Amino acid sequence: MGTKKMGWLDFLKGSSLGIDLGTANTLVFKKGEGIVLREPSIVAMTKNSRRVIATGNEAKRMLGKTPEKMVAVMPLRDGVIADFEAAEKMLETFLRRALGNNSWIRPRVVIGIPSGITQVERRAVRDVAFRVRAKEIYMVEQAMAAAIGAGLPVEEPTGSMIVDIGGGTTDVAVISLAGVVRSKTIRIAGNEMDEAIVNYLKNKYNLLIGERTAEHIKIELGNAIEPEEPREMEIKGRDLSEGLPRNVIITDRDVKEALNPVINTIIKAIKETLEDTPPELSADILESGIVITGGGSLLRNLDKRISQETKLPVERARDPLSSVVLGVGKILDNLHLLKRVSVR
Repeated sequence: MGTKKMGWLDFLKGSSLGIDLGTANTLVFKKGEGIVLREPSIVAMTKNSRRVIATGNEAKRMLGKTPEKMVAVMPLRDGVIADFEAAEKMLETFLRRALGNNSWIRPRVVIGIPSGITQVERRAVRDVAFRVRAKEIYMVEQAMAAAIGAGLPVEEPTGSMIVDIGGGTTDVAVISLAGVVRSKTIRIAGNEMDEAIVNYLKNKYNLLIGERTAEHIKIELGNAIEPEEPREMEIKGRDLSEGLPRNVIITDRDVKEALNPVINTIIKAIKETLEDTPPELSADILESGIVITGGGSLLRNLDKRISQETKLPVERARDPLSSVVLGVGKILDNLHLLKRVSVR
């Protein structure tokens, strides 16, 4: 009976989905096809009826620009669901698009979740998945999924360290024998980098900018170490004194200064995890080093900064934006591994 059941499930390849439900972006992996959806975790709705107007990229373009009757929201905050109804509607839209012609199927779903979330927060994720007609739901810690997606030997009796810097959380974990031996989750990550830039420009230049502008500044000028060749760019915002639009020239040193407190907090979490790691696994990490992944790991020279501070080799995952969803995708193909790494 078991073989026939698996044969049927393999035939219905669209019935198994892996989801990286992130604060900034949601990615969906479809068994047999790979990554089929990569969209910002944003939904635009009418305020009164909560009717969905747009999701993903289309909704992101509406951020900060909606009329009074509409609102564009990010349903997740710091890695957990902050707006249950918006999260449900967003996920339902994404899954329907991912399943395509097989939208009648009730899929088996594997979802990546932050390591440090509470039982109540886990239940919220599970409830949303059930509400959008998932047949079976498995949850895997994002750090474990990211390690699998990055190709680390998670099932071996050796220590591997992964640092997943997402939009809302940074997950630091030491993994061995398909288990998380030590972990730390802080709700400081890419979004806090953007907020740090907003606050810095407000305090130094008396200029108010939006989140999308801050993200653009981070991508263009962000640097974790002192830049060798100064770079600058012109930005537009609103003067806080006069309330009028104004242009300002900022440099990459401004951005480094703005980001420094966030980077220091992430490095502190890494050091605390290392200090709490058993000696035998510490010896493995000394040899294999640290792998960083997630959108926040793309900050220029962050790998060098972490290496300088920890005195360990640090490398960025090959596809840092996709590590978690690639990991849950690999787990979909390995039921034995799924049973070992899923969160009960």
